[in-house]
Amino acid sequence: MAEEIINRVASSGLISLDLEDYYHPGERVVYDLKDNLFMEAILREKDFREFLKEHDWSTYQGKNVAITCSVDAIIPTWAYMLLTLKLEPFANCVVFGSLNDLEIKLYENALNGIDFDQYRDARVVVKGCSKVEVPTAVYVEISRRLQPVVKSLMFGEPCSTVPLYKKARN
Repeated sequence: MAEEIINRVASSGLISLDLEDYYHPGERVVYDLKDNLFMEAILREKDFREFLKEHDWSTYQGKNVAITCSVDAIIPTWAYMLLTLKLEPFANCVVFGSLNDLEIKLYENALNGIDFDQYRDARVVVKGCSKVEVPTAVYVEISRRLQPVVKSLMFGEPCSTVPLYKKARN
């Protein structure tokens, strides 16, 4: 007679949290201010304002935009602010920085929508393998937010975890 197979992972009470579930599927683009510079060195306010007025900003509809300048130039802060104001009505998300900075912001926006109280006194495993790359900063942030509420926190897969935190018994 065959021995019954028992799924100990399913009966363990572990809650698996997959950060991939919070990945924003929208397109990511970089807006490089170097394209608005005269000789890739100087931002001419009049030319820049004219460009801002005439450019079709609707091409950024629903996109996630990282604003940067890839050349060594002094860009006044107001230029980034003006650019943001033009992008904001169309883009899903606008950040100053790299595509990695943008990815972190998108995940932070998603994490802000989680009611972490649902994990109160739970044994949580933050899934380690994803089809999309999750920035390390996001794992740091989820750990910071879960630690005050969970009973225990682990990393990996429910069948193979790395223990991270266990609430002290009172």
